[in-house]
Amino acid sequence: MLRKIMLTVVVVFVVVALAGAFWVYRAVYAPNVTAPPEGEKYHQVYIRTGWGYEQVLQMLTEKNIIINKTGFDKIARQMNYPQKVYPGRYLVEGGMSNRALALLLRSGKQTPYDIAIHNIRTKPDLVQLICSKLETDSIELTRMLNDTAYLAQHNLTPQNVIGMFIADTYRFNWNTDAETFFKRMKREYDNFWTDERIQKARLNGLTPFEAITLASIVEEETAQNDEMNQIAGVYYNRLSANMPLQADPTVKFAVGDFSLKRILTEHLAIESPYNTYKYTGLPPGPIRIPSLTALQAVLNPTEHSYLYFCAKEDFSGYHNFAVTYEEHLINARKYRDELNRRNIK
Repeated sequence: MLRKIMLTVVVVFVVVALAGAFWVYRAVYAPNVTAPPEGEKYHQVYIRTGWGYEQVLQMLTEKNIIINKTGFDKIARQMNYPQKVYPGRYLVEGGMSNRALALLLRSGKQTPYDIAIHNIRTKPDLVQLICSKLETDSIELTRMLNDTAYLAQHNLTPQNVIGMFIADTYRFNWNTDAETFFKRMKREYDNFWTDERIQKARLNGLTPFEAITLASIVEEETAQNDEMNQIAGVYYNRLSANMPLQADPTVKFAVGDFSLKRILTEHLAIESPYNTYKYTGLPPGPIRIPSLTALQAVLNPTEHSYLYFCAKEDFSGYHNFAVTYEEHLINARKYRDELNRRNIK
């Protein structure tokens, strides 16, 4: 009888132990993360700066990332995750266990973003791009880009600050704040302007920011990279001759409409330091973030005698160049006649 009782106790103990082990396995190692959205490899989990554990747990539940909230909560607390919540962007694989998920989130090893800063014309465009990718506060970043006193600390102005951003692809942690972003981009600007590049700009009579301003005009004048150096040469010739640059893109910038197909007399009359038909020299700042190609063209202009250029009448995106105004009028008439023929206003 005693033997039967002991055997029963042993069997019950083994069953309970196996059940406990199975529960521990399920809680710790069994999959508890749902499959990612269709077409995605991962769940993108964003933990905002200042969040505590309860907010993370609520987000994981509401976004249907974890299957068993109670199971994750128990393991996360055992692993001390509530005291190690780090903001950031985390890529979470479907089928991860509670332990693996808690390990990832408490490690703070977030997945950064690669942000391509290209084809940006205005500060609002830049703010929209950055704040659509990062946690950066749009109001704070806008304030910094327009704060005269703050920018003066970095030898910048609200007019030229857009030129501080060198077109390239940069890697950022998602939880980058406005000031961290700004200072990082200022370092990138300083690193870009090596002694060699500064010397090239100086030999052409420009400071780095003036070179960026000129490059921004060259960038807007042509989509053809192989003629940027030649167009840069035209503008250098005009600057040397103290002629107005008469750059249509600066007028579009002054008007606030880059979609203009034709520059009319009413546009040329606008009162603005960016109206290079009215004022000689470079405008007070860049009219966009220029590409590296345009910057290199300005630093390495083609030497020639051209003072004028006009879009080719074949709409190839290339230009006809002229030394004299009389030649330029002929080229301009060809282009204007084609605009009229195509009824482009």
